[in-house]
Amino acid sequence: MKHNKIKGVDKPVARLLQGTVMLNTSTRDKNFELLDALFERGMRAFDTAHGYGSGQSESELGAWVADRGVRDEVVILTKGAHPYPPEEPERVTPAHIRSDIEESLERLQTDSVELYLLHRDNPDYPVGEIVDVLNEIHDKGYIGAFGGSNWTHHRVKDANDYAKANGKIEFAITSPQFGVADMVKPPWPNCISVSAEQGEEARAWYDENEIAVIPWSSLAGGFLTGKYTRDNLDQFDSYWDEVSIEAYAYEDNFKRLDRIKELADDKGASPAQISIAYVLNNNPRNHAIVANWDIDTIDDNLKALDITLSPAEVQYLELKIEDKPE
Repeated sequence: MKHNKIKGVDKPVARLLQGTVMLNTSTRDKNFELLDALFERGMRAFDTAHGYGSGQSESELGAWVADRGVRDEVVILTKGAHPYPPEEPERVTPAHIRSDIEESLERLQTDSVELYLLHRDNPDYPVGEIVDVLNEIHDKGYIGAFGGSNWTHHRVKDANDYAKANGKIEFAITSPQFGVADMVKPPWPNCISVSAEQGEEARAWYDENEIAVIPWSSLAGGFLTGKYTRDNLDQFDSYWDEVSIEAYAYEDNFKRLDRIKELADDKGASPAQISIAYVLNNNPRNHAIVANWDIDTIDDNLKALDITLSPAEVQYLELKIEDKPE
């Protein structure tokens, strides 16, 4: 496993994090088997959230960590302040941030998490109050590095400008959607992407300010695995398939996928491996969240860590140059 150092976290943070949305209390044995297999293969950083499975994902991850006695050996990223309509459509407030982190820690059976993200933003809420409460829970020892998921880089800049002016800790991490595919339509409300040309300004700003990017859906909800083609979209009817198709199944993305397959053939790799490698090769501070639902996919995804893409190959995948680099 390859790692990065993130300011505010004592442990090295793996460049591949395992998503946990598939964990639920009805599949305890399968959950533990999957988590054991991940741990044995060196995948020891986990992405979860207060809202995943109404708390079940955090609870299952926490139960596994406690049962196996591996808290010192893993990195946990969790998220809070996600809106839960219609009862509480707006939850990016100090009160909800405080209550969510306390509930998350209880479910995870731990005193603190290494990484904490606000799952959404409310641009109408004063950013200073949000920075203040994140510093408050940091000072209590609840969280290490923190930041925003689905925050624009302009809002992150506002947050860090406030932090600098007031002697506070700044956002050190961010989690937008990022990958080869352009997110044409957000799969869920208020999702932010830094993919393709639309995200170049944001990516440059994060790089300049040395903020770690931990993107979600680097495989575009499975679109970049090659499971969808121009001719088979009407054959899928599951919720997750419909979400991916609506967000990513557009001609320019199929062109990107064609090029992914070309490079995969050249390198003896899979489309998924090339797609993950694209995220990791785009910037050395980038991480990638992958969702291994089954043990069989773990080794394949790990191989992406060893794939090097040249700058020209990255540009080729981005449709910036026509001819495939030799």
